[in-house]
Amino acid sequence: MITAGEFRNGITFELDGNVYQVVEFQHVKPGKGAAFVRTKIKNVITGGVVEKTFRPTEKMPKAHIERKDMEYSYNDGDLYYFMDQETFDMLPIGKDQIGDALKFVKENMVCKILSYKGNVFGIEPPTFVELAISETEPGFKGDTATGATKPAVLETGAVIQVPLFVDGSDIIRVDTRTGEYMERV
Repeated sequence: MITAGEFRNGITFELDGNVYQVVEFQHVKPGKGAAFVRTKIKNVITGGVVEKTFRPTEKMPKAHIERKDMEYSYNDGDLYYFMDQETFDMLPIGKDQIGDALKFVKENMVCKILSYKGNVFGIEPPTFVELAISETEPGFKGDTATGATKPAVLETGAVIQVPLFVDGSDIIRVDTRTGEYMERV
């Protein structure tokens, strides 16, 4: 069991038959009245985010989310296939369960498959990936004082903003959480 006073970002718990993950929390102690915990919680199965307040002493059962490393193999229409690195079994996952999680992932990259009681509900790509730029416009010499950026298409098809000095032949490191350019490799 976990109390609302113990909430931290990323903690998962069960509430009303659903599994939620804490996205944001704030302990509030008003001058008058009892303290409470204001939260934004995400339903891990449906992806919906709601705001809810709890008393700090409210107890909920803690939910155990299983994270397993699997290698992304290929996609076939609306199904994406991941290989278990221990048993070499292939696990097909539907496009609706993945969302935009694979826009920075290419074949043979290892991702974390998230499941609750055997039901897969999401994918966590690696935090940083190295990808080649497949297409970008050339930068203009001398236009560096403003910190200007330009769009670049990556080998996975994702479009991100990169500094003007990045060429179409460069390999760059991307933060998959924010979709931002980090550095040239």
